[in-house]
Amino acid sequence: MIKANVISGHSRWKRFIKKPNDYLKKRLKILSKTSYFKKKNHEFSILLTNDKEMKKLNNKFRKKNKTTDVLSFPIKIKNKNSLYVGDIAISFDIIKDRSKDSNFFLEFDKMWIHGYLHLVGYDHKKMSDFQKMLRKEKLILKYFH
Repeated sequence: MIKANVISGHSRWKRFIKKPNDYLKKRLKILSKTSYFKKKNHEFSILLTNDKEMKKLNNKFRKKNKTTDVLSFPIKIKNKNSLYVGDIAISFDIIKDRSKDSNFFLEFDKMWIHGYLHLVGYDHKKMSDFQKMLRKEKLILKYFH
């Protein structure tokens, strides 16, 4: 089973997702029933933050002095029964802005899924890798939306 630990770093998230740990737990439970995720024993953390903090993180870790939607910090740490795969940070401001033309939960799901895929080894440096990752994201999103 995949487990997410959510850290609420900005209060505006609570207006949209009252209990983010419960929200993600439900999503991950759905995924755990699929063939791809059934045998995964991963754990990761998500920081729900804002543009200001994302800009700081992006500058500190990627030397880019601008905000971004999602950052992933892969790391592999073996626990008793699972593998800790890393941390994800997501900007409320960008999700909120994108959801004007879409849906807040859809945009949030896109971001944590994108971040999770980075944690487990996907990237999008080449166009072929981008397309592969995008197909995987869309496949996962179909289970929720």
